[in-house]
Amino acid sequence: MDIVYIRDLQVETIIGIFDWEREVKQRVSLDLEMATDIRPAAQTDDIQHALDYKAVAKRLIAFIEDSQFQLVETLAEQVAAIVRQEFGVSWLRLRLSKPGALRGSRDVGILIERGDKLAGAAQ
Repeated sequence: MDIVYIRDLQVETIIGIFDWEREVKQRVSLDLEMATDIRPAAQTDDIQHALDYKAVAKRLIAFIEDSQFQLVETLAEQVAAIVRQEFGVSWLRLRLSKPGALRGSRDVGILIERGDKLAGAAQ
């Protein structure tokens, strides 16, 4: 199994439970690891055989910018579902954080894993 990753993807969105959070966009940051088999892409040197991280990032940016969730948990589940369903990713690890959301802390957030980690190596 190989991993394609995106680190510190920052997106502005409406997120939070407090009234003021529903009125201003806040920055969220994503670290995403996705299981894949890079061998077909490496053998052909063709993006059609690769997990296109730019396409993943563009899709997630568009989705997150348009979303208005209250909880980071909900946003994380939706992001994971998009990556798994639309990009055929068998396993992922997602770290989603809200920088500056908690005084005295750089950021707060969650870390989730979804899917079968070994399925990416089965081919």
